[in-house]
Amino acid sequence: MAFLEKQSPGRVLLDDTVALTALIEASQNLQSHTVIKRYSDFDMLNSSLLVSGVSLPLPPKKLLGNMDREFIAERQRGLQVYLDFITQHHILATCQLVKKFLDTNNYSANYTEIALQQVSMFFRSDPKWEVVEPLKDIGWRIRKKYFLIKNKEQPKERQVLSWVSLQTDWLSFVVFPLQNPYIYPVTFANTSELSALVIRMFQEKGTLRDLICKVKPKEAFMRKYCSPKKIQGLELQQIRMYGRQILEVLRFFHDKGFPYGHLHASNIVIEDNTCKVLDIENSLLGLPSYYRPYITQFRKINTTESIDVYSFGHLLYEMTYGRPPDAVPVDQYPAVTYTSVVSVLQSILSTDACKTGMPTVAQLLQTPLFSDVLLFHSEKLQFKIPTKLRDALKSAKECMEKRLQEEQKTQHRRLTRAQSHHGSEEEKRRRKILARKVENTVTVHVSRYVWFLYGTSPCI
Repeated sequence: MAFLEKQSPGRVLLDDTVALTALIEASQNLQSHTVIKRYSDFDMLNSSLLVSGVSLPLPPKKLLGNMDREFIAERQRGLQVYLDFITQHHILATCQLVKKFLDTNNYSANYTEIALQQVSMFFRSDPKWEVVEPLKDIGWRIRKKYFLIKNKEQPKERQVLSWVSLQTDWLSFVVFPLQNPYIYPVTFANTSELSALVIRMFQEKGTLRDLICKVKPKEAFMRKYCSPKKIQGLELQQIRMYGRQILEVLRFFHDKGFPYGHLHASNIVIEDNTCKVLDIENSLLGLPSYYRPYITQFRKINTTESIDVYSFGHLLYEMTYGRPPDAVPVDQYPAVTYTSVVSVLQSILSTDACKTGMPTVAQLLQTPLFSDVLLFHSEKLQFKIPTKLRDALKSAKECMEKRLQEEQKTQHRRLTRAQSHHGSEEEKRRRKILARKVENTVTVHVSRYVWFLYGTSPCI
């Protein structure tokens, strides 16, 4: 589902948004691998995840009687509940700690060290830049790292450099000449064969999600957003203004044939009461969406516009209630006086909407919530894309939509097959026999292809 994707010979392409599922002592191998873990390994993982502030259901330790058969069977069930919880919690499931626990071979690289090496090489070729400090784990992507930097010619200004490891061969990336009040500008961008870096001005106040969660922008993503303590939704006036501005930039992208697909609250900054979107380069770099685990569930979300609209629904929910929805689809909404907001949310996030299809951006702009919002930017919007690249984007957009539809069909077949197998009489008998075994380790079969159905918090 990545744009402009082209696999290199000998390289394994991994999509970190694909949730790893883990089943203790599963018998059928659905493109999976096996890892052996002791209880102490689970305990170490749990200790590392405590920084999230999430209450995790790890079964307690037991010093005496821990070799009893009934206790081992009970612990196995408890560990399965624990694995299900962390692999279905969207933020935890995408963090490197969990990925490495379940897939050590593919997630043991130290990307901070790799990023520092490659950024240092870039600075040697352009010595006007200097690293002020690394911004450790402020984003959700495992292969994307951030550094606070400064230009030696303007030492008081702070800028942020984002470095990302590429799994595609997109050979050139340019900063387009654009003029749009709702796009946060790029200072500099460059790519190599294996990575890309982008420089922007650093926003001291952070992103829209930082504003909602009342957290400091430099803190780690998992610490900030897994279980924030002081969340607060926005006022209706802000929701209407910010929502209208975001819809305007989405309409702008679609009119120009530019695939965005990376809308979420951490990709929005507020500057002078104006929303500006970040990371418009993500689609060019072949990076998967923040909300991809949800998008692949619903076969009616099958175009770039419907992806953006669905993402806008999550963002609107977060602006209204101060937190992401607990699960999707959403048919029950907390009490709120903004009935016009709930009406729009239902048109995007309800079971019916996810089954029958998303409204268009134009239709959302005509709803009472946004139609009479006055905008204060009158300058002509410009976005000049070279003809050759425009044709490539059109082709990539069509290819991406086709691949997404194929993935949705494949996922549906795999889930149906897995559910049928898990409920078979043969599998039930096998699990009963395994439950009688006395072992102090558990075998975990891990699959990166069977998607989870629901998450406890909401990632293109």
